[in-house]
Amino acid sequence: MKQIRTFIAIKLDETINAALADLQRQLKAKAPQGSVRWVRPEGIHLTLKFLGDVPVNRIEEIKQALIQACVGFPAFSFSVGGLGCFPNPRRPRVVWVGVQEESGTLAGLQKAIEDGMEKLGFAPEGRRFHAHLTLGRTQRRASSGDARRLGQLVSETDIGELGQMEVRAVSLMKSDLKPTGAVYTRLAAARLEGT
Repeated sequence: MKQIRTFIAIKLDETINAALADLQRQLKAKAPQGSVRWVRPEGIHLTLKFLGDVPVNRIEEIKQALIQACVGFPAFSFSVGGLGCFPNPRRPRVVWVGVQEESGTLAGLQKAIEDGMEKLGFAPEGRRFHAHLTLGRTQRRASSGDARRLGQLVSETDIGELGQMEVRAVSLMKSDLKPTGAVYTRLAAARLEGT
């Protein structure tokens, strides 16, 4: 049975993508050469649940569970801003930009999706949900000194708020891993209620 690598995410609008691309250019110019594998700006999205390799014949039930999980959630907005690293600036593995959503709708939606996918047999995430957009990942071959300098750069860079966007749908995405980076395709979208 053919398997496809899938995840559930919120696709970003062009304004946010452009702001992230601009930020990446600024960071690339200052980060130690070759220390980060940057995510292509058009590939950046807000992941709500990573499902991994899934048999093709399960896509329809996942889609239906996603639509069900989104029932009752209104369209909402979030703002993007603040730069950070996982797990911390001393040992940066992932460089990210934060996502802020004050009403709690995003956290509730993510929990409903997590619960819906758990019913289908997908293990729940061990860590608490931390809404973020991944800009890049530290290269495995980066020296500890380069990694430290990268963490310091992230800590010292104040980006403020990059923008806001409205969320009207949640997408079930397919990820094809290519030598040039992952290519993402939307398999299905679950609309949120409201305007």
